[in-house]
Amino acid sequence: MPARALWMLIGRRLARPAPSRHDPAPHVPAGLDPAPRAPGVATPRDLEAMERALDLADVAARMGEVPVGAVVYDTATGRTLGEGFNRRERDHAPDAHAELLAIRAAARTIGDWRLNAATLVVTLEPCAMCAGLIVNARVGRLVYGTRDPKAGAAGSLMRLTEDPRLNHRVVPIEGVCQARCADLLRTFFRTLRARRNTPAGEPDARTPRG
Repeated sequence: MPARALWMLIGRRLARPAPSRHDPAPHVPAGLDPAPRAPGVATPRDLEAMERALDLADVAARMGEVPVGAVVYDTATGRTLGEGFNRRERDHAPDAHAELLAIRAAARTIGDWRLNAATLVVTLEPCAMCAGLIVNARVGRLVYGTRDPKAGAAGSLMRLTEDPRLNHRVVPIEGVCQARCADLLRTFFRTLRARRNTPAGEPDARTPRG
């Protein structure tokens, strides 16, 4: 190739604009797995945080809320940054999920909405709203207890936190204390159904008092 033509080709390539971080990601054909899962392993601090999240879920259950608890901690130091449990009934707020409240508290603690250096531990698989928040908050690690086959967006109905078209991705670690997390939910809904089926004024021996 003549030298002049070669330099013209190099010049055209150099003049092309660099791809923007806001450019849309390439289209992923339906049915393909865009982000092969590489699940991590729960750490001892994850297990501690899950124990605390279970305690928070139990508090929610005693308040008549669906028992879900969440903890956000600094991944490097283990320091707790925020906690939350379901408060939808108490706050009359459809968005008062455990994850949202814990993430908000963590952002206030560090004075930044970016939680890249934080881990979110939650007893139940996040829904679409909370999975979207996890992406928008740039949460660095996600750990959850049991799947939600009806509304889960981090493995059950969809894998929103791993979608390559979004500008942040996190592969969840799931199944941590799964049996206990699931049993807490089953017990709550079993008790709720029993209360609804008990005639007014008739005590229900299957329902714990208080």
